[in-house]
Amino acid sequence: MVVTKTSENRWLRRYRICFFIGVLILSFQIYLAVRFFRINVDNADTSGDYNSFRLSNFEINDVENSVNSARRSKDSFSIDDEDISNSFQAKPKRDTVINKTQNKNQLHLRLEELDFVPACKITTKEAISAIHRAKTQKCKQTISNITCLISADLLYPKELPNYCPNDGFVAGKSLGCFKDEKSFRLLNGHYGNYKNANSPEFCMHLCLQSGFLYAGVQYSSECFCGNEEPSPTSRLPDSSCNMKCPADPHLACGGYYTVNVYQTGIAKFSPQVAETTVSPSVRPARIVFLLTLNGRALRQVRRLIRILYHRDHYFYIHVDVRQDYLFRELLSLETQFPNIRLTRKRFCTIWGGASLLQMLLSSMHELLLSRWEWDFVINLSESDYPVKTGDKLVEFLTANKGKNFVKSHGREVQRFIQKQGLDKTFVECDTHMWRIGDRKLPWGIQIDGGSDWIALSREFVTYAASDEPDELVKGLRIVFNYTLLPAESFFHTVLKNSKFCNSYIDNNLHVTNWKRRLGCKCQYKHIVDWCGCSPNDFLPEDWLRIQNTETRQIFFARKFEPVINQAVVLQLEQWLYNVNFNKDIPNINSYWQSVYHHLDLTPSPDDSLLTVAQSIIRINSKLISDKCRLIPEKILEMTSFHADDIYQKTLILYVANDTGAAQKVTVETNFKYKTTFVLLKSSPFLHRLKSLTVSTEYDPKEQTFRNFAHIMGPYSEPTLVFEFNSSPELAAKSTNITFLWIDPVGRLADVHDVSIDDNYALGHIKPALKQPLLPGAWTVKLIHKQVLAEMKFLIAPLEFFSGNVVTQKQVGFVHSGSEIIKEFDVQWGRFLPNGFDRETLLSKSIADSKRFGADLRDWIDSLVNKFFSIGSSCASDRSTVCTRSFDECGKTNWSSFAPDPKSSLNNL
Repeated sequence: MVVTKTSENRWLRRYRICFFIGVLILSFQIYLAVRFFRINVDNADTSGDYNSFRLSNFEINDVENSVNSARRSKDSFSIDDEDISNSFQAKPKRDTVINKTQNKNQLHLRLEELDFVPACKITTKEAISAIHRAKTQKCKQTISNITCLISADLLYPKELPNYCPNDGFVAGKSLGCFKDEKSFRLLNGHYGNYKNANSPEFCMHLCLQSGFLYAGVQYSSECFCGNEEPSPTSRLPDSSCNMKCPADPHLACGGYYTVNVYQTGIAKFSPQVAETTVSPSVRPARIVFLLTLNGRALRQVRRLIRILYHRDHYFYIHVDVRQDYLFRELLSLETQFPNIRLTRKRFCTIWGGASLLQMLLSSMHELLLSRWEWDFVINLSESDYPVKTGDKLVEFLTANKGKNFVKSHGREVQRFIQKQGLDKTFVECDTHMWRIGDRKLPWGIQIDGGSDWIALSREFVTYAASDEPDELVKGLRIVFNYTLLPAESFFHTVLKNSKFCNSYIDNNLHVTNWKRRLGCKCQYKHIVDWCGCSPNDFLPEDWLRIQNTETRQIFFARKFEPVINQAVVLQLEQWLYNVNFNKDIPNINSYWQSVYHHLDLTPSPDDSLLTVAQSIIRINSKLISDKCRLIPEKILEMTSFHADDIYQKTLILYVANDTGAAQKVTVETNFKYKTTFVLLKSSPFLHRLKSLTVSTEYDPKEQTFRNFAHIMGPYSEPTLVFEFNSSPELAAKSTNITFLWIDPVGRLADVHDVSIDDNYALGHIKPALKQPLLPGAWTVKLIHKQVLAEMKFLIAPLEFFSGNVVTQKQVGFVHSGSEIIKEFDVQWGRFLPNGFDRETLLSKSIADSKRFGADLRDWIDSLVNKFFSIGSSCASDRSTVCTRSFDECGKTNWSSFAPDPKSSLNNL
């Protein structure tokens, strides 16, 4: 066949048309695919936020805390003197695309729940969540007012002055356009990509905030910071930096690997080096130890004062306003010692709260008004203890008069700001720190922070705590009044930006026992909308860390808690003074800590604690009735007694009427919880089970219960702790077990599945039990195909409610338990009592819930007898025939009257 030229051209034209149509179709398909992919990515970027709008307020908080927990699992905002990380290169943030349909899912403020009208329309989800979760109307209104001030741009200063000498550096001075390289950046301290906000001014402010001398804008949206001035050899004509700034198109923001460089206006900061030699003519430094106390560790506070005491030093003590016991017991020291004072202006100082900074500034201001002549103030808590003698501390501070000792975070500043939550607004009320939204920190100053344990000179305290502050201090007080953990940043930031910047020494004289794996478990979520970390108590196995401070400028360590471990404190004292105290001091290994006192105004008494204690002394009076007749009248105090770092027993000090002598006597009786853990089967796996324990106030950081007496009532929140030993002889595998929570009438209250491998396992479970809990004997069963072990624990009926004797009307709802009954898989029914037994138990429970007066006390006594063992008694005064049958309390080794010289201040 012959093909002509004309047919050839015709086929070629048809091929071109088909090819063009195919390319067009393919391009359209690629466009649709890209468009579809972008929509999905955008939705993925934003769906987490907007899906959370559908959650309840409590769920929103839990989600946010979970996110913060993940972000902060490796780092804490509280900084150890040894916890220094490398500089951080921030990654550019992607812009979030919000489509119109997402606006329908916004949270709305429920105005019907408020007894006030907000001053503005509140739309931020954090503020709305905080208002709904706040307990009181006063707190809700405070959050609302602060939110409206922020939205109106009336709360925070936009810019603050920097008074630190700058050695000729000029803010905003342009150094010109420079060539940059991908592999060797001219400015390598910080990087950020700001697609909408970047400009020379923005970048300069950001770099100054981070403490850098130079700022550089590049490729329109990129901001670089650094401390090294670019080399003149890299200089280019200004026309090489020709890309427009997103925030101001009239300005140039560098170009493709070209950067406009500016001075931020600050000089390079270098912390001072502490002096080590003292001039003979210099008067020894006088120190104020500012003790900021919380809790009931009275004897440990006395022990701390005892080891630090010198007539030339001073002790100024702040006790949390909720700790009436500690304040009352320490108040007597003012009459004994002219250099010990307690402040009367007391604050409610929650963890991370703005009140912590307010308390410090208030106490420092009062110190300035006092007649005491001092050179330094060092803040300490009851958990601190010296690791060097007082003479060495005085010698060191004398050589460094006028210097200020703070510990910086050691991280890249922008990362620190995010991790510390400094870019968020927090409001403290209802003893909680509520997060209400994002904020911008004032421009013009460097942000710094780290540890809140500090040693400050009198000159700087005069400046920072003045009642007539300058613009810098006044502005920073406003900022840090709405900041989480403000004491960890306020003094650092004031120092960096004031005339005292050259007195900054990067050392807070402390070593802190950080164990991140244990300490960063978000244990403060109930009081802050954030996830925080806390250091661990020192134990004897941490001794090497204390020893390593010998050659360093470290004078204090933390934390120490004698209810956790007292042996390490004794070891430290022996190391400091090269003396063995064991043979010289009575009860050197014993510790007593009050848990209740009848004079306490705050906190409110624990009704279950009072109920069990009253039952114990009632039962005890019946046990000794063959010897004498004592009628208990009033509980004075309850004390937790520990020996050799093991909880031993709880002591009840009470007044009783000796009917034989017709007079009142003071008696102390001890008791302890009975172990109710029982192994029901034998198996290789079960041999690894070391313990099952149920109590309240579990501390996951120290892995112990703070409720040593294991006393629980209807409004307690029980936690189960299980411990399995390792088993190297077994093959590596996991065993799935189940814990069943069974109430006193045989109903299943909760179920938890746990996987245990062949390694050592210590875990805890906090069941979701609806309050009030049904009083009586509860059961926890460990299930692995069958019941392997079980333990019983007591939820005690209440003889007291809100500190008063329970009324007949109150017993009905307090002792009837929750009406909400959960439903569980029927497979667990075979591990519960049978139907007849449950009906019997239910009938008895209904009858018990109506008990009142003497009948109620008999029921309580029968339960307490089963779960607690009563020990010996002693008398503080053996003047009657009855009390002569008791030991004298002061001569026992367990009574709260037993000698305890290590915590006595009588011989100072």
